[in-house]
Formats: sequence, C-alpha cells, structure tokens
Amino acid sequence: MQLNQIPKLKNLDANNFFLLAGPCAIEGEDMALRIAEKVVKITDHLKIPYVFKGSFKKANRSRIDSFTGIGDLKALKILRKVSETFDIPTVTDIHELSDAAMAAEYVDVLQIPAFLVRQTDLVVAAAETGKVVNLKKGQFMSPEAMKHAVQKVKDTGSDKAWITDRGTMFGYQDMIVDFRGIPTMRAFAPTVLDVTHSLQQPNQSSGVTGGRPDMIETIARAGIVNQVDGLFIETHFDPANAKSDGANMLDLQYLEGLLTRLVAIRKTINSF
Repeated sequence: MQLNQIPKLKNLDANNFFLLAGPCAIEGEDMALRIAEKVVKITDHLKIPYVFKGSFKKANRSRIDSFTGIGDLKALKILRKVSETFDIPTVTDIHELSDAAMAAEYVDVLQIPAFLVRQTDLVVAAAETGKVVNLKKGQFMSPEAMKHAVQKVKDTGSDKAWITDRGTMFGYQDMIVDFRGIPTMRAFAPTVLDVTHSLQQPNQSSGVTGGRPDMIETIARAGIVNQVDGLFIETHFDPANAKSDGANMLDLQYLEGLLTRLVAIRKTINSF
C-alpha cells in the first residue's frame, strides 16, 4: 500500500521513516492530548510522517487486576479528539470481531495484536472495514509466515496492510529482534519495527511485564540501518506511573533527541 492512502498523514515528501507513537493505553483525555501535542511538534519539525498510537482497551493482561482501560467508547472518542485536534491519523488495537467495526468509526489504522495475528476472522473483519490493518508479527512466528497474514488482508480485496515486528521470544522471559526478517517482510508489505515492545521481558513471576528501555536507541538505530519503513515507539511523560507497559516505554523527554539522531542516520542511508 501507499502511505498517501492514509488520511491526514503529512510529511510524505521527506523520504523519512514514518512513526507510530503514543502511550500504551489511553488513560484519559488530558494525557493523550499532552503526549500528542509534544510528538506532533517534534515530528513536524523533523518532517516525520506521524500516526498517534493509543490502545482503547488492553485485553491481554497477565493478571486480572491489571489496568484494562477507561471504557471503550470513552477511549475511542479521545482518539477521535486527538485526530481532530492535531489533524493526524490514529491507530489502536482490536481484540474481538465486534471491535473492528466499532473502532473503525474512530481511528484510521486497526492493529492486530501479535498473539492474535493468526486469527483469520479477526484479520478479515479488520480488513473489511477498509482501514489500514497493522499486523503485528507473533513472537512465535517466522518472518516468512507473515506473508499469509498479509494475504488474508489481500483476499478481502484490500491492499492496506502493514507488518510490525515486535520481537521474537528468546527463552521464557526475554525477546530478541532478528533483523534478518526485515527485508523478508518488506517484500510482503511496508514493515515497522516495534522498538519498545521488542524490549519487553514477559512472564515475570510478579505477573507484570518488565523491559529494557535503556536499549531503545540501540534497537531503533539498527532498524533504521536495516531500512525499516516505520518505527513504533510507546512513549509517556511519566513511564514509572503509566498504567500499562511503563517498564519498556520511552520517557517523552528523550523522544526529540532520539528521533533527531535517527533522522540523521536515515539521511545517510538514503545517500547510498
């Protein structure tokens, strides 16, 4: 698919990577607008095409007492407000068939979580909305296997599919990014590297996922060098107190410096 098929996506003439960034979950209107305002300012300055990311609910928690959301419609309406306030596209993940049509009324990109990417009915329901479908590669799947997920989207008559690599399980409690998979998946669809989720340390004994945010720049730099089309970065102005995935999110205060360096690397790569 072509990025110009996404409404409100700007800076497409800059020959940059595109960015999906925002909080793990929508915790409230003020926090969403605050994060979006900061990222829009940075990406406009650096000429990076930007899609605001926020989950309207979190259905895949390790413990039943973990934060799952503020209410589906309330969160979706906040995503719509972010889009209208800053004139930017938005992305959120869906977990059930009924989520697809509902979320499609409010956002521009529907994301299929990694654990659910083999669920044919869910992928097809997302594709049939006419929205872009961001297929997150299962931690248990090879890069080559993602061609089948993309084909499910195409079989509905849509070419609006992305693939996002969010790491591969490395033992029980760690993730690793196999950069050999990037050119493989780019042959199937535009490919995004989920920098922050690929640094998760799942299955901790506490039931709360850990992470390695100190490695965010290392993974992001490697992704740009290996010519990913886009980056996915969860960010928050107070990760320590975020209600979901705070352990692997990037502190918002460091985003501008990181993206500035990544744009410089991309410019160098483009010169070859």
